[in-house]
Amino acid sequence: MQIRDANLEDLAAILDIYNEVIATTTAVYNDDPLSAGEFAVWFQDRTAAGCPVLLAEENGRVLGFSSFSDFRPRPGYRFTVEHSVHLAADARGKGIGTALVQALFPRAQALGKHTMLGAVDADNEGSIRFHEKLGFAQVGRLPQVGFKFGRWLDLVYLQRFIDGDASSGPASGA
Repeated sequence: MQIRDANLEDLAAILDIYNEVIATTTAVYNDDPLSAGEFAVWFQDRTAAGCPVLLAEENGRVLGFSSFSDFRPRPGYRFTVEHSVHLAADARGKGIGTALVQALFPRAQALGKHTMLGAVDADNEGSIRFHEKLGFAQVGRLPQVGFKFGRWLDLVYLQRFIDGDASSGPASGA
């Protein structure tokens, strides 16, 4: 398996994974699948902002992808990113997600980011444990902020410091 930057030719395979996640899980609070055009805009927005879109590939097959983007657009949040990682159904539980998220850390650090957030459906205990094994800590719970499959969903925020120093501010001039 290799992890590499995604390109436009990979979008159909990535979109298939994403739309399967939408259809079958509460990992994404969308009700409807995305179109190829909507996903292309998502990809172009990420890459234009300098944010990575990485994929895991084996024998020419895309197994999953990860990315991050700015948490919020205001300047005070400029050192914080929120990541996402999604895998094909048959690729889950094999360490691929771990490799994809770990590959994001040096990319975020190279961009001067301080902290990475993950937003996880509170009932997704596997994803919460996955994040905790990667050094993320639960920092908040937002009750009933999502609705999917006929029920209210709670969102858990998990946080990991990228630069390893939770006490100091950014380097001078940042």
